[in-house]
Amino acid sequence: MIIKVITSAAAILTAIIAHEVAHGYMANKLGDDTAKKHNRLSLNPMRHIDIFGTIIVPILLFLSKTGFIFGWAKPVPVDYSKLKHQKRDIVLVASAGIITNLLLALISSLMLKLSLQIPHSVSSGIISMFWLQMIFFNIVLAVFNLLPIPPLDGSKILLGWSDNPYIQKFLSSEKAGLIFIVFLAFIMPSLLQAFGISFNPFADYLRQTSIYLAGLFL
Repeated sequence: MIIKVITSAAAILTAIIAHEVAHGYMANKLGDDTAKKHNRLSLNPMRHIDIFGTIIVPILLFLSKTGFIFGWAKPVPVDYSKLKHQKRDIVLVASAGIITNLLLALISSLMLKLSLQIPHSVSSGIISMFWLQMIFFNIVLAVFNLLPIPPLDGSKILLGWSDNPYIQKFLSSEKAGLIFIVFLAFIMPSLLQAFGISFNPFADYLRQTSIYLAGLFL
């Protein structure tokens, strides 16, 4: 149990930090050095941890035994006005985190196959557990961020290129988006459960999509 918690924590921290650093690195390459100036291209976890998204949410999901765990780090600051080709680059910066997580899942699947060849059964089991968690958490994080809800990357990938003032207002409604995610993921299912109704589209989407993608990597 302790080993599973440790490997899970290490995997989810790796996934979310890599996700955010990828955003900052891509923005820096495309002309915006804001993340670099704020020291957010660092792999130091302390520069990225968000108390709610990195610690509280994963713990709540773990304790609730929902069958999946996800989280997020503090968003890397990006000044979109500094990007060289703003409409295109907003989409590229938003996509960088998701692509990085999928690449990490692919690399982890290869490492998992190699770790199974380790002759010492205990060592092989612990290392394999870590790589399995890496596959799972990176896929879940990618799938989660594909949702077209601000501040998630999916909203910017889908609509970030638009000049429409209503769409821009929607994309900037990050606090409202987070409240909606919390309502969809935790509050609504709990309220429905109190009335004997089992309905959690958020969990179903994450679980089923992640399982399908994990099957492609394993």
